[in-house]
Formats: sequence, structure tokens, C-alpha cells
Amino acid sequence: MSRKRRSNNLSVNDLTKLRGSLRSDYIDFEDGVDLFIKDAKIRNLREHTIKYYENELRAFKRLLEGQDVDTTPGNITPEIIRENVILYLRDVKGLKITSVNTRLRAIRAYFNFLYERNYLPTNPMRDVKQVRDRKSVIATFSVKQLNDLLNQPDLKTFTGVRDYTLMLLLVETGIRANELVGLKITDIHWDESNLLIRNTKGYKQRMVPLSVTMKDQLRRYSAIRGVIVDCDSLFVTVDETPLTKRQIQNRISQYGKDAKISNVRCSPHTFRHTFAKLSVKNGAGIFELQTILGHTTMDMVKTYVNLFSDDVKDKHRKFSPLNNLKQRRDFN
Repeated sequence: MSRKRRSNNLSVNDLTKLRGSLRSDYIDFEDGVDLFIKDAKIRNLREHTIKYYENELRAFKRLLEGQDVDTTPGNITPEIIRENVILYLRDVKGLKITSVNTRLRAIRAYFNFLYERNYLPTNPMRDVKQVRDRKSVIATFSVKQLNDLLNQPDLKTFTGVRDYTLMLLLVETGIRANELVGLKITDIHWDESNLLIRNTKGYKQRMVPLSVTMKDQLRRYSAIRGVIVDCDSLFVTVDETPLTKRQIQNRISQYGKDAKISNVRCSPHTFRHTFAKLSVKNGAGIFELQTILGHTTMDMVKTYVNLFSDDVKDKHRKFSPLNNLKQRRDFN
């Protein structure tokens, strides 16, 4: 019986066994990505996070290849990142700073992994910082725009009732799009007036409260959705398949066009910001907001309070130096 001949080329796993003497040029870009993505799956990162890493790293490789830059990880330097990525994306491609930083976050995670696992002698991203950007005003819907959006779905159709219900739920809870598509019909705790959020960004499930009005609408929607369908997702298509994040984004965007809303992006995240704004104006505190929105730190919550709280405006009227200045000039 003849034995199968071994391949002369060492696999990534074989090279891993040589880690003690592994040179940085032993691993190429694609092998590094495969190892990185495998590790991401082992760590149970969310599917869309893994897809983000894959897309951004492939784009990074194409970007360097288009400039005739060697993509071997061990040959990539901080200067290449600064010149051929940051400056090139900004000055040649004209990308916004937020888009550049999105690419940099994926590149940083990739090289951090390779360096920590001893596939690289140095980390080219160690001294490369995110590009500083000006904080823009958080876009939110006005009450009129919210009403205009909510008036768009056709309530004589299943999709119309479904879309109306999910938009109300976005206004009510401020949950993320990924959290919305991850909802199950059993996540509604009717007796406790709570909604269980499973598919969270920080992997920590949380409960968000539901008002009587929201519960009433969920009951109406559930009645036409039916308890027994082919999937247990709360929001489904007419084919009884789970509604996807992309489908929700497209539906809300189209409703925005139908409502002729052009000065603000119509998206689930704008609903999230709007929930925060209206909650702050109605007296919500930072701890309540943090719990409902699921933020791990207070930074974003404090931003909401600082931007939207009427307390600051009211107090400013009292301590305003100009209001308390007695001198007035006569222009007559």
C-alpha cells in the first residue's frame, strides 16, 4: 500500500509549531487573515463584526497592492500605514475621517493579533493613532418628522403593520438594529412589561421596559403575525423568514424618502439618538439611559445629557454674564 506523499510546502499550522524561530516573512497576508478570523470565531465575535474585519482587511490589501506596496505583514511599517493608508485615503480617495478610522480599527486589531501571537517581531500599529475628527452634532428626528415617518406604512398590509410596530419599538426603546433583528417572540415578557434584549453589542443581555401603549401595539402585531410560524423571530417577512438588518435599514430609508425627510439620515441609529433626546427632555437620568441603551461607559450617555438637557439652558439663563450685565448701549 503506497503512502500519500506529503506536501513540501509547510502549512500555517506547521509554521505555527516553529514559532520559537518563526521569521516575520514566513507568514503572508492571507494566512494572517485566516488565523485572525479563526481566532475571532473562537472568541465568538458577532457575525457582522467578523464580516467587518474580513471586508476591511481585504480592502486594506487591495489598497496596498494598488500602490505596489509589499503586503507581507512583516514588511509593513508605521510609515506605510501613515503614507499609503491614512494620507492616501484622505487626499487621493477623499474618504471622510470616520471612514479612515473604520479601516484603521480593523488594521490595528489584525496587527495586534499577529504581534501578540509572535507572528511579528514588531507591531506597525503601535505608534499609529486614530485620525482626530471634529465632533459633529448628533442628528435626531423632530417630533413632526417622527410622525411623518410613522404615517408612511400601509396599515392594511402585514408589512405595513410590522414596520409601524418596529419603528414604534425603536422610538420606545432606542435599541440597535442588530438587537432588533435578534428579538424572539418569547422575548416579550408581557406580565413584567419588559423586553429581553439578547443580541447585544457587549454580550450582556438586558431588560428594557415597555409602556402600555407599546405593549398594546405588540399585541396587535403578534395577533396577525401568529404564534406558530417557521421561525421564532419577532419580526418576519411575508415568507416567514427573519427580517434582516439590511431590510430594516432599507425600509426605514424608503419611508424617509416617502415622507420627504432630507436633512437627516433615516436609519435605526437615528431613532436611537432620537430616543435619547426625547428621554432626556422628559427627565430621564444618565443611569436610566445607560441601562436602557446598553452603553458600557457613561461617555455617550453624558453626551446625550449635555446636548439635550433643558437644565443647562435653564441654569444658563440664571448665570448668564450678559443677562446680568447692567450696562446697555443705546443705538439711537
